[in-house]
Parts: sequence; C-alpha cells; structure tokens
Amino acid sequence: MHQKSRDAELAARVSHADLDSPNIARMYDYLLGGSANFAIDRETAERALEFAPTERDYCYINRGFLGRAVRFLTTEAGIDQFIDLGSGVPTVGNVHEIAQAHNPEARVAYVDWEAVACHHARHLLGDDERVTVTEADVCDPDAVLNAPGVTGLLDFSRPVAVLAFGILDIIPSPDGASLVAHYRDACVPGSALAVSNNAQLSRTDEEIAELRALLAETSTPQMHIRNAEEVAALFPGYTLVEPGVVPAAYWRPDHPVDDAAARRGNVLGAVGLLDPKPA
Repeated sequence: MHQKSRDAELAARVSHADLDSPNIARMYDYLLGGSANFAIDRETAERALEFAPTERDYCYINRGFLGRAVRFLTTEAGIDQFIDLGSGVPTVGNVHEIAQAHNPEARVAYVDWEAVACHHARHLLGDDERVTVTEADVCDPDAVLNAPGVTGLLDFSRPVAVLAFGILDIIPSPDGASLVAHYRDACVPGSALAVSNNAQLSRTDEEIAELRALLAETSTPQMHIRNAEEVAALFPGYTLVEPGVVPAAYWRPDHPVDDAAARRGNVLGAVGLLDPKPA
C-alpha cells in the first residue's frame, strides 16, 4: 500500500489520534521499521538522525534489553504478570510474546496514552484473553491501576513486574521516583521493576540540545537524561539484580558486546526485585 494511502487509512481508524504533532512512540516505531506512524513522525525521526545518528542504535538496544529483562523475569524470577507502562506501538518482540514463549499463562497489561499505539496493539492482539490494552496516562497511577484492563487481568496479591522502558525520561515531571513509588506500593514483595532511561554515553552536549529542541515539537516535549546514580534512585524498596545499572546492551547480553556499540545506545537499564515490607 502506498505510504499516503496507508496513513489516510490509519488516521481514519484512529480518529482521535493527535496528528498535528510528531509523536515519540510513532517515531520509535518508525526507527524500528514499523508501520504505525505518519509522515510527520517519519520526517521528524529522519531529522533526528541527521544530527544524532545513534538514535536508531538507541531504539534497537532498548528493545533488546526489554526482551532480555522480560525473559529473566519470566524464567528466573518466576513472575507471570506484567504491566507495561508507556508500552508504545507494538512491534516484533513484544512483552507478551516473550513472556508467553516461556510461560503460556503469562498475563500482560499494556498501558499507553497514544491512540495509534493502543489501536495497533488491540488489532494485533486479537482475542488473547491474557493480554489487555488500556489507553490511559501512566502519570495517573490511580486511574491506571483501577482501569478494567488492569484490575480485570492482574492479581496484585501476587508478584507483578512493572515495566518502564523509555517512559520516565519523557513524563512531564523529572521526579520519576515518586511515580514509580505509586506503582510499587500496589505490588507485593517478589514483584519487580524494570527501567530503561536515556543517558549521555556517546552523545555530545550539542546533540542533546538538538534532541531537546526537536522533542519540543512533539507531544512529549521533555527528555530527562539520567546517569547511573539517578537511575538507581528510581529503585527505592527494590534490590537491583546483577549487573545493576549499566548501559542497556550490557544487561545480561546473549552475545559479547562491543563497548563503543553499547555507548552508541545512550540508554541505561536496570531490573530490581521488590523487598519484603518492614514488619
């Protein structure tokens, strides 16, 4: 299908989508080779690549880390329930695909505020009763945690993994720890938190400034760059799993990792397990 025709068909199916501004979830989808994006998203993503060519590395490294983290949580931590905050546009290697490959009974509640992301997720998921899609603002944890797609699927009296990949760096408030704490407090010991966050590993100050200027044109006009200590501060109440907070490509890689390649990702990652509450 011709690109313009596909865009028009997608826009017609998701009538309340914001098509006036580029959207970071749709730009991410485009950089990963997906089809749930519009001309404005593609143009803006290509502009980003002109002055920060490592942005595609970020997307692939972040996605690879998500896959390894979910596999660890399913196979080694024994968790079979996931809430994916800011899940974005579905693409190959989604949380439910990875988790259910290891545990067919695994349940996944996807949550995103972007209409196109939610539409595509529902379209791809079909009638899988173990997966839901909730269109909601992850910055309103009470609304998210009480949404039918979350309360009707997940049992919070059992461990739940909270996934926050590339979301805490684009929320309006830089205080990601307070937001994480709301979700943590809904979980029982043995639950988990997995986070990825934009970092300055190989980007120059000029590239960061250009990226921030570009993001100001999108529906998520902020980018909270964090270093390793700041990412670790998102995990109060959790014990970090080895190797702790690292460039995401180094988190339990399946193959040897080149340092320069890991730095090009400009993303830090960590996974923590929720400690027992004090008596």
